[in-house]
Amino acid sequence: MAFLMSVRRLSNPTLIAISAVAIISLYFLSTRGERVSYFEARKGSSTESKLTKDIYNNTLGFEKIFVVGLPSRTDRRDGMVLGSALSNLEIEFIDGVQGKDVPDKALPSGPDQERMPDPVVGSWRALMNAVQEVVRRNLSSALIMEDDADWDVRIRDQLYDFALASHALTQPLAGSSDTSPRYADATYPAAKNMPSAVPDLAFDRLPATVAPTRSPYGDHWDVIWAGHCGMHFPFADGATIPKGRVVQSNDHTVPQQHHLWTISDPDDLKAQYPNHTRVVHHVQDGICSLAFAVTQKGARQMLHELGLKAMNAAFDIQLRWFCEGTGRPNRGYHNCLTVQPSLFGIHLPAGPKKSNSDIADHGDGFQDEMTKVLRYSVRMNAEALMEGRTDELVDQWPDVELYP
Repeated sequence: MAFLMSVRRLSNPTLIAISAVAIISLYFLSTRGERVSYFEARKGSSTESKLTKDIYNNTLGFEKIFVVGLPSRTDRRDGMVLGSALSNLEIEFIDGVQGKDVPDKALPSGPDQERMPDPVVGSWRALMNAVQEVVRRNLSSALIMEDDADWDVRIRDQLYDFALASHALTQPLAGSSDTSPRYADATYPAAKNMPSAVPDLAFDRLPATVAPTRSPYGDHWDVIWAGHCGMHFPFADGATIPKGRVVQSNDHTVPQQHHLWTISDPDDLKAQYPNHTRVVHHVQDGICSLAFAVTQKGARQMLHELGLKAMNAAFDIQLRWFCEGTGRPNRGYHNCLTVQPSLFGIHLPAGPKKSNSDIADHGDGFQDEMTKVLRYSVRMNAEALMEGRTDELVDQWPDVELYP
């Protein structure tokens, strides 16, 4: 809208001179019609599923996008509303919860279990309220984000590629029978008594699979953990989690390795793959629930496993248990997919570090504005996007020449 207003103030000769640029910029800001992004717009193949192309709509192919955050953090709501508007996303806020307002009797607990700290309780309840809303409204799926989430201006292309990888990992191979489907990942859907490792699936040579009919991301997922602080590849000795990986090489939306950041130690992605590699796989040891999607089936199961069983860990740890089939009590295995590096990053605004979180202490002092891992962050490029200067977007983490 700001771009349109600035155009209206220009003289007629100037409008004529830049009309082509204006039309292209507006086209890039639209999410309807052809596959587009701010950079290197790609045309969809005629063989692609029409359902998969829904990823280019204003909810990224999910039925709803929920954003969870405390109403008192108006700074975060301002940032989220602006970033969503610049990305043509429709979002709906779910109010955060103060842990002190959750009574003990509302917390499922086991024998001799102590109450978790109030910030942990509040975060858990707020995210569970978002999951509850998915079930209550009978939504087919929803993306749930925390209010400090950020994303690349090319998020639709990135999620489209993720969807193709998800199909390869979880959809039956084309031509296989309905009664005995075959999969590209030999360890899917059950890893028990299967190899400890399987060959990587190259993104540019994915096998043909049955087109999904329920979701652009496939028919069989429960959770897509798209925004996190760290993740491991499925452990070789695990008997539950499928081992398949889709490896996208030369993905230049991924920064060079020295720019990557994760809490996970070791960093599996850096250790096993070269620069500019993105890998889609099943969840193992996820940390931080910055952005995750659920299906209706997954939300119902999550409401049961995380909402009605012992609240004895932070939400992200319980989500990990839910995905892995672990925990105390066991939360049952569920079909959860993820990606390294994360597609959503934590935005850190310029200002005091203590403003970074309402859950943990981030220390004293001030910081510069940044979003880790994302190259062309929407929030970091907000001014250019508002003014339609799509040719002046700034790469936060540009490539540098590396010497041996």
